Amino acid sequence: MPAKVYTDKDADLGVFANKTIAVLGFGSQGHAHALNLKDSGCKVVIGLYKGSKSKEVAEKHGFEVLETGAAVKKADVILVGLPDMKQADVYTNDILPNLSKGKCLIFSHGLAVHFGLIKPTNDIDVIMVAPKGPGHMVRRLYVEGKGMPALIAVYQNKSKAAKKIALAWAKGIGSTRAGVLETTFKEECETDLFGEQAVLCGGASALVQAGFETLVEAGYQPEMAYFECLHELKLICDLMYESGIAGMRFSISETAKFGDITRGPRVVDKRTKAEMKKILKEIQSGAFVKEWVKEYKGGLKNYNKLLKKGEAHPIEKTGARLRGMMSWMAKKNIKGVAASY
Repeated sequence: MPAKVYTDKDADLGVFANKTIAVLGFGSQGHAHALNLKDSGCKVVIGLYKGSKSKEVAEKHGFEVLETGAAVKKADVILVGLPDMKQADVYTNDILPNLSKGKCLIFSHGLAVHFGLIKPTNDIDVIMVAPKGPGHMVRRLYVEGKGMPALIAVYQNKSKAAKKIALAWAKGIGSTRAGVLETTFKEECETDLFGEQAVLCGGASALVQAGFETLVEAGYQPEMAYFECLHELKLICDLMYESGIAGMRFSISETAKFGDITRGPRVVDKRTKAEMKKILKEIQSGAFVKEWVKEYKGGLKNYNKLLKKGEAHPIEKTGARLRGMMSWMAKKNIKGVAASY
């Protein structure tokens, strides 16, 4: 049976009447949630650590900015819009001491709660509202009168109204315009991590680099390899995004189609799927999160080493030069820019 899709008619922003909302962090998701809720008529304050560079930005948008603990103390509903690896320390030091009975904590990703980095007290609501896209798109679609689809989940329902709060929040950020599905912290977290690692980021990056290397090592120009293995990937992904895999195949040539259905399974074969299953088990068991926490607390040495190795890959130099020729493409220099919180 298909999952129920919640829309505007299923959500009531009146849930937030006479309530104060705090958004902790003003980064990718935080700024979008805060601005959209504010434009939806909600009372929103921003919570930031002392000395945050985001304070001036948030104030320019008309928000009252408080230090994290003060924002938690003032608010009834609090979004923990912080990076995963920072949430536990902030929870212990700033959130928990100011978190009184009956309040509601919201997360946009289930990692910290699901894997026990944060263990909420049992006298509050704990929910999740997870838009299925980056914060800048959540904001852009809202401004355009549209919305980003989202997932909601209830981890603790102390008030017996947690789901209503989750739906109201989803409506406030515009997601009920597009459609909202209900899930669990476990399902959202584990599938999200798997998608990032095996397909969307890890899998796609490794496939693109391997294809580029194969062509260059065979003597072809790196520019040709870049166009075929990276540049045109967006065009194919756009077709799949709009019409599914079958729709993409309808739009390409017969030759491309034949190569797709006969050669694709040779690249992504039983061995690839077996490795994907290993990755999923590492996520489910908590092994990945333990490894990530250890790496983070150890100073991110291997993390930074691997990132630098990726930045030095020949595809990056070739791509930068070719993108410079594309006058229609918006130039984005995002290297080294971290999400603010």
